[in-house]
Amino acid sequence: MQYSIVRKSECSKYDFGYILFSPEFFLQDKLACWELLEKEHTYLVHDYFCHIKKTVNQINEKVICYDLTDGLPKFLDEGVEVLDIGSTKKIAKAGDFAISRLRSYLEEMGIVEDRGIKQLFSTEFLIFRPKTEKLSSHSLFALCMTKFVQTILKRGQYGTEHPRFYDFLLTQLPVPDCLLLLDQSIKQTVKQALLLRSRSRQIYKQAEGILLAELGLVDWRPKHCLSFVKNYSDTQQAGRMDAEYFQPKYEAIIHAIQSYSGGYDTLANMVAIQKCVEVGSGEYLDDGVPFVRVSNLSPFEITEEKYISSTLYNTLQKHQPQRGEILLTKDATPGMAYYLREQPPKMILSSGILRLKRKTDKINDDYLMLTINSILTRQQVARDVGGSVILHWRPDQVKGTIIPILTEDKQIQIRQRVAEAFALRRRSKHLLENAKRAVEIAIEQDEQTAMDWLEAQAK
Repeated sequence: MQYSIVRKSECSKYDFGYILFSPEFFLQDKLACWELLEKEHTYLVHDYFCHIKKTVNQINEKVICYDLTDGLPKFLDEGVEVLDIGSTKKIAKAGDFAISRLRSYLEEMGIVEDRGIKQLFSTEFLIFRPKTEKLSSHSLFALCMTKFVQTILKRGQYGTEHPRFYDFLLTQLPVPDCLLLLDQSIKQTVKQALLLRSRSRQIYKQAEGILLAELGLVDWRPKHCLSFVKNYSDTQQAGRMDAEYFQPKYEAIIHAIQSYSGGYDTLANMVAIQKCVEVGSGEYLDDGVPFVRVSNLSPFEITEEKYISSTLYNTLQKHQPQRGEILLTKDATPGMAYYLREQPPKMILSSGILRLKRKTDKINDDYLMLTINSILTRQQVARDVGGSVILHWRPDQVKGTIIPILTEDKQIQIRQRVAEAFALRRRSKHLLENAKRAVEIAIEQDEQTAMDWLEAQAK
């Protein structure tokens, strides 16, 4: 159990327009991080950055939207092109820094790229724009990745169902003066990392393009029909009566797969499926063996947020994922797949994730992972879970998902591009980690030590 003793008179030190009395705000580790940042600082974040609050409710053009309900990859890798934004959104510009306030998505942050199209963010994102050339968005990005700021944000959240941190925790955050001296080096490192991620994304899309071209779906877009006619016999065969299940857009995908000249098969015939386990929130720790939940999984990486004890892990070792498996989400954001190219460290997967192990030579793992993450499977998932308040893709529905079997040469082309995309992403992640660590060293020691360390890493 953690506790802190703070005098009421000391609370005025943290008066950000009103005095907080939330016990979480005064946890010792959080206050220690705040004081470390405050130790050598002249200004706060709001002195260097504008907090962008401008919003829009409707649009008359195509835009890219970033919404936390989409289960997006980390660091703003993707957005969804839409014509109807659905709800109020914040307007961002290239070069802005965006970060989510929600607990499950604290790593959902990054620099807004120039995508040649207007970009909008849900109101759960905070958007910051530089006021001065003294400090770049890239340095703020690196600062927010550090263990110090992450502790402050995670420990300073309120709410139970969807915990989020207060805006002022960032706007009033002390900016260590050493960050200004490191700005150009950090900016260069982060920019290079983001360029690699952008290139990775392009190559991955090329791999998707090969798949869609084979099925004649390169320019296909799902179209929701307000009315259509189906026979009663169709409902009996499907065991469903809801209209959404029979939307023509789903039939178009199914027809494209089933009519493919190379044939197709179901996941049940391609992979062995193993369920994972739920430990209960009472077993969660702040440190230990990672307990990976659906929110920690994306097509490109696994993040850590919750942990369990080593003792509990030892009783659940059979649920340890292995190299060569594909991890597939079935709840909340169903249909996301991540391929384990290397033996993962110790971890246990939640019951919202399935472990898939390929049992046929008709396909390779990279091709299967990409196909599961593509619009082919996303549309099948949307059909299966349509109408549900809490999305849940049943194991029998997972097994019935159909996958086209491309020719071996096409699958090899896809595998090569996917492997290249992930190699670039690993390099990008390494550079981001370098930028983050350099800032931590500057805060803990001094900027010259941080600069020397960063230069050594670059060599």
